[in-house]
Amino acid sequence: MRMINTARKRQTNLAKSVMALITVCLLVCFFGTKTVAQPKKQMVRLAKINVDPSQLERYNAALKEQMATAIRVEPGVLTYYAVADKNDPAHITILEIYADTAAYKAHITTPHFTKYKDTVKDMVKSLELVDVTLLGSAKKPGM
Repeated sequence: MRMINTARKRQTNLAKSVMALITVCLLVCFFGTKTVAQPKKQMVRLAKINVDPSQLERYNAALKEQMATAIRVEPGVLTYYAVADKNDPAHITILEIYADTAAYKAHITTPHFTKYKDTVKDMVKSLELVDVTLLGSAKKPGM
């Protein structure tokens, strides 16, 4: 019975994490000063990642390095938002937005992304990729 409760708590925590990410995105989108409809060609994805807690610090460093490099050097990588569940920081959700599918396909072949994948391969316990539709976005000027 205890194992079932633990599994339910993890599912609840993961659901809360996803909802937190969605809430943050919606707040950013709807309380900004300008709302823009998503062009149909953009690729938007949620990556739901469960990391080995004992390697979380190393994972987060690798993730941040990969995201910063991709944003800096790849014109087709538009946005990353990475959040961790407050109750279980090893549950990470990333909102990724690419200019289009071709930009995503190019991204996953870059040296910085392959370095990230090689670095974290033994840290990631599970990965779920969910393609989603961005309904709209908004942000304050300068953000």
